[in-house]
Amino acid sequence: MFLSRLTARSAGIVLFLIGIFFFALNDALGKWLMADYGVGQLMLVRSVAAGLIILPLLRRSREQVADFRQWRLKLLRVLCLAGDTFSFFFATKSMPLTDVMTYYMAAPLIITALSVPLLGEKVELFRWGAVAAGFVGVAVALQPSSAAFSPSALIALFGATSFAAAMTLTRLIRDTHWLPLVAWQFSGAGLIGAATAPISWVTPSLFDLALMVLTGITAMLCFTCVTKAFRLAPASLLAPFQYSALVWAMLMGWLVWRDVPTVPILLGNAVIIASGLYVWFKEARSRIVLESGSLSG
Repeated sequence: MFLSRLTARSAGIVLFLIGIFFFALNDALGKWLMADYGVGQLMLVRSVAAGLIILPLLRRSREQVADFRQWRLKLLRVLCLAGDTFSFFFATKSMPLTDVMTYYMAAPLIITALSVPLLGEKVELFRWGAVAAGFVGVAVALQPSSAAFSPSALIALFGATSFAAAMTLTRLIRDTHWLPLVAWQFSGAGLIGAATAPISWVTPSLFDLALMVLTGITAMLCFTCVTKAFRLAPASLLAPFQYSALVWAMLMGWLVWRDVPTVPILLGNAVIIASGLYVWFKEARSRIVLESGSLSG
């Protein structure tokens, strides 16, 4: 298997990049559906769809779902992810997707900042530089509109902070198997969805129902990859690669809707790709130096 030939950190980066791809796909589907449906309805249906895949996996797995070790941190993670999901979809109902994504791209900065006091990670200057450069690339590419400073922006910022906190907690409880973590987070989102869905329930068409189910599948794949990634690699190392979501969004817009990328989008993506490659290069170089030092010793 390809991942088995990589170091733990490199495998973590690859899994995180795959997860962010599904993250971007899920965002696009969610924005599409938010035009006609309520947040709670989408959270409920996508959680049920994810559960149809997770339940058979849990039956075959020997992992305990009711693992109460570090239960406070696990509960806080579920609440953070539920808050992230609700905030994202709620914000997209009144804000352009690009504006919401701009706020969510602040998450790598928050994750990097939290990784120092909560995880005890040492964040080198080049990682701070890569995160900051990536955020500049996001601002250049997305060019937020005036809606980015509306009251709904506070909801988007809360969601981005919740997502960053959840990712930091995922690293903190990395000894827990990924399957129970993913199962509990969709259970939490599903309960919130069930409680709020009746408020604005709209019977979906078969096509829209299929799209809702697809959001559940993509979300499950996203968080499975991301959860595994944070088990393998430090949070501060993975953080800059979240900016790849913008690259995927640009590619999907071009392939599906034939949206031609503008010059700012191309420039911004170039900065984002360069910052990610720089982190990967520095990480690979550090590993080579460590390996050569151990061999010479």
